[in-house]
Parts: sequence; C-alpha cells; structure tokens
Amino acid sequence: MSAAFDLYPTSAPAPVRPPPPPQNLISQPAVIASVLVVDVAAIALSGALVEIPAGGPWSDLQTPTAIVLAATLAVLAILKARWSYTIAALSSPSRQALDLTVAFALVFGGLLASSVFLADDPAPVRQWVVAWVASAGALLAVSRAVLARKAAIWSREGRLARRTVIVGGGEAAERLITGLERSGRDSIRILGLFDDRDDARSPEMVGAYCKLGRFADLEGFCREQRIDLLIIALPPTAEERILQIMKKLWVLPVDVRVAAHESKLKLRSRAYNYIGDVPFLPVFDKPMSDWSVALKAIEDRVLAAIGLAALSPLLALIALAVKFDSKGPVFFKQKRHGFNNEEIDVYKFRSMYTDRCDQSGVAAVTRGDPRVTRVGAFLRRSSLDELPQLINVLRGELSLVGPRPHVMQAKASGVNYHEIVDSYFARHKVKPGITGWAQVNGWRGETDTMEKVEQRVAHDLFYIDNWSMLFDLRILAMTPLSLVTTKNAY
Repeated sequence: MSAAFDLYPTSAPAPVRPPPPPQNLISQPAVIASVLVVDVAAIALSGALVEIPAGGPWSDLQTPTAIVLAATLAVLAILKARWSYTIAALSSPSRQALDLTVAFALVFGGLLASSVFLADDPAPVRQWVVAWVASAGALLAVSRAVLARKAAIWSREGRLARRTVIVGGGEAAERLITGLERSGRDSIRILGLFDDRDDARSPEMVGAYCKLGRFADLEGFCREQRIDLLIIALPPTAEERILQIMKKLWVLPVDVRVAAHESKLKLRSRAYNYIGDVPFLPVFDKPMSDWSVALKAIEDRVLAAIGLAALSPLLALIALAVKFDSKGPVFFKQKRHGFNNEEIDVYKFRSMYTDRCDQSGVAAVTRGDPRVTRVGAFLRRSSLDELPQLINVLRGELSLVGPRPHVMQAKASGVNYHEIVDSYFARHKVKPGITGWAQVNGWRGETDTMEKVEQRVAHDLFYIDNWSMLFDLRILAMTPLSLVTTKNAY
C-alpha cells in the first residue's frame, strides 16, 4: 500500500480496527459462483445418480436428463427470485433452510403432482423423487452450514463486508455514521472519509474514522483499495462539488450513493436504497451485480475449459510451428490493463522474432513489419495468436467476451487512448475479453486513427451497459464470421 493511502497515519489515532488489505479480501461474486456450482452439482447429480425404480414413467431412460435439468434450473430460479444468492442470505442458516424448503416444495411437489398424469402407478416416481430430495437436501444442508460458518468468520474479519468510503465530513457525516453503525454495521466496512474543507467545518476525525484525503485522491484510493461503495454526504448546497465528484468517479466499478437521511425531499420508499434503515439515493451502480459477475465467471471458465480441451491438437500444432519457425519461447506475455485498471500479463503465441519483441506495445505492428515471423504473420491475420488467452480466462484475468485489453501505452496518431476519449477508463469497469462487441462490428485490427479509438470505446460502453448472458453468446457466435469478414492485426 502506498504511503499516500495509509489508512491510519502515525500522526492520527487508530480507534477502529484497520480493515484487511485488498489482497486478503474474499470476492462476493466468487462466493456466489461457488454456491451456484455446488447447488447444480448437488441437485443435478443427485437426480442423475439416484436409481430410477422400475415401472416409472421415465424408467426406459438410463437417466431422465431433461427432467433433472429442468428441475435443477427451476430450483435455482426460485432461489434467485427469493434473493437467496446474496451474502446476507447465505450467511443466515435459518434463511437458507426456509428458501430451500420453499424451492424444493414447489419444484418437487409439482413433479410429484405431474407424475399422477404420466403413469398408471405413480408410486415408483414418488420413491425416486423422495430419494432425490433426501440426497440433494442433505448435500445442500451440509454445504450451507459450512458456508454460513465461514461467512461468519470472514465477516468478523472484515473480508466480506462492502468496503466503503464517505465523501464529506462534519456533523452531517457523523450523524450518517451513527445511523450506519446502529443498523448496517455488518454489511459495510467504513474505511474513512474524504473532504476538501478545512478542519473548522470538517475535522480530521469524524466519530471513530479518519479523514483519508481530499477529493483529488478519491479515484486512486478507490482503485487501489478496491472500494465497493462510495457515499456522498455533502449538503445540497454543494451541488457543484457533487457533480464534479460524480463526473470523475463514474468510470470506476463502484456503487455511488447520496445520503438521504437528512434530505427534506421525501420520495416513495422504492426510490431509495437502504443500508440497515438508512436511506440513500442511487447515483451509479456497478455495471454488473454480484449474481451477474458470478454467472459470467462460471460461463467463462466452463467454455474456456471446453475450448482448451477441444482445441488442444490445434494449439499443439501452432506451438510446434512457432518453435520451428524461429528461436525463442512459444508464448509471449505482455502487460495490459485489466479490470479496475489493474495490470495483467496477457498470453499470446509469439509472432515476432525474440530479439525484436516489443513488450510495451508502443510501436504498433504495420503491414510487412520485419519484426513479424512467417508463422507469426499468419497467426496475426487469423487471430490464432490470441488462443492462449483462454488460459487467462481460466485464471480469472480475462473474460471470453468484454472490451479488448489494450497495451499500457496504446496510442493513435501519437496520442494516448485515454487522452482521445474522456470515458476511456470506463471500459475497465468489467473484465476485458478475448472478443467483444467492437470486434464483431468491424472495429478490430490496427487503431491508427482517433475515430477507430472512439468507435471501439463507444461499442465497449454499449456492451457494458447492456450485458446479458445471451448477449455474450451472441457475440461468441458472431466472432468466427467477423474473423473472416473484417481486417485483423498485421
């Protein structure tokens, strides 16, 4: 952690326990994704492995695949509709017991009822369903009990709570903190406050929390400390400052809320978000909810694993071709911007001579570039050099679909990308991808003009604002055709 963002400077007291460093945090979407995988395994595998009694309506099948799949998806849908896949719900054993009971009763009760119309003797079906419910229920009960225990430990350690900073100070911030500590203490972890005002109106300590910096420090702090929630607690008269803050922070993957506990404007209850019983007006949301991030992570890893397995013979042939064509390693690693502007190493098949490789990527490859090998020229034209990025997907650094990760010092017409488009860094509110909406719409290959950069960013932001799993699958389906019909890298 840099000295500029020391959470508790030595000159100030540390009345609250310091929060864990970012590298020790437990990802909420990762927890939810793990629960989803366990649920699918417990329900689907139990249904598939429980022996089907002879004489049942599906006894002619080794495994009633369609019935098992439909029942599993129905249980997951009901649990999601009941907001069971949230950290608060997963931390409560009683809540989980109720949600699972409701989901099982509706799905398996419906299955039993339908068996009356599908078989002359529904008894064998009842035996199968009861055995299925018993085995799946036992597995889920154990997994939920273990998770609730772990979640309680992680929450006490501050590793699961939403990391929060407050913009503003003085008495208004103190009253806000009092309300949050009274009713929302378990769901958020306040790190401190930011304010430009002097000590008279905004002292260095507000309640038990320190002032961590000024407004100019917010963006860097939020990125470095992986802030989840930013609360603006400034008076309505500070409208200009609020607008300046929002303009700067909308590119970050954080939720931004305006405290409404002292607002004279009274809206309907559904207009507010609540932490405990403290109301807030939503300003910006993360582009994807924890559920969506978890779903996308599962989609990415499953498809990437399938892709690597299916393409392994092709990958081996390409590796041999690269090795025999020129001396040096098969793979090439290059620093790129990832999620939240974090640096990641992106893998590619090496397409240049080893002594001419450009780690920075500043010198863009052009037609007939002497740095590119014979095999490398083919790989770049066909985009086959990108296939090792499936490894990045398995490692959780990339998604299959998302904004393409550009090199750190990418330029067009001699100007850095982020200087061409003000909203450039908003692309990093989600994980970058191997392919994306910009690429399948023809904005791939060399970015030698400002228009190409602007169009890429515009398409990337459209994708972020309109993400869905079906949208991802649509882009994946369009990618092979786009490789043939549009220009790739030289």
